Amino acid sequence: MPSDTSSSDAAPVLLLTRPEPASRRFAAEAAHLGLETVIAPVLRIVPVAHDTARLAQAQGLVFTSVHAVPWAGPGQGRPAICVGPATAEAARAAGFNVTEGPGDAARMMPLLAGLGEDWLHPHGAHVARQLPVPGMVVYDQMPQPLTDAAHRVLAGSAPVILPLFSPRSAGLLSAQLGQAHAALWLVAISAAAAARWQGRQDRLAVAAIPDAMGVLRAIGTLLKSRDLPEQSM
Repeated sequence: MPSDTSSSDAAPVLLLTRPEPASRRFAAEAAHLGLETVIAPVLRIVPVAHDTARLAQAQGLVFTSVHAVPWAGPGQGRPAICVGPATAEAARAAGFNVTEGPGDAARMMPLLAGLGEDWLHPHGAHVARQLPVPGMVVYDQMPQPLTDAAHRVLAGSAPVILPLFSPRSAGLLSAQLGQAHAALWLVAISAAAAARWQGRQDRLAVAAIPDAMGVLRAIGTLLKSRDLPEQSM
């Protein structure tokens, strides 16, 4: 792993590249770290034509992303199993009777045991994990280039903390960051996301638990280690 190319005295900058609503939620959760934060989404959520009648007739829905909720129709008290708190909050606001999961798809599997074919999993065109519930694509995640603000911090002297929230976004980002001057401190939500990174990395932390809170804790660990020899966590 190469050594840091930027000044070790400069305060790191947090670069958030999830779709804007999710990035703003995470920025609020990370505010206590006191980092300059730049939001530059590399994915844009767009609806996809789907069978709205089938969704409306489903006995219950499984949500693994907050992005699926607006395209799933009104809840009207129907049951919904949600991957974590942000998705659960959106589903409750849409009128679903929510069972909140532990924060990631792998750990929500016990909640899905025994669900029949009358349940549906509305999701994006790209999924990291298949569930034992019939699925339906209701939105797509369209790539978009990094903003000028993102390129400015990547060209600067301060280290850039770059959370990788999915294998797909890790691949998209590594393709765009080949010319970055700043030291890149990657924080991957999972080993799979870390493995998709193909570019330079100066430090790497992998979340112990694959959810947003796990990423936030890994950033905290990375910050505590900034004055120590670089290491993987």
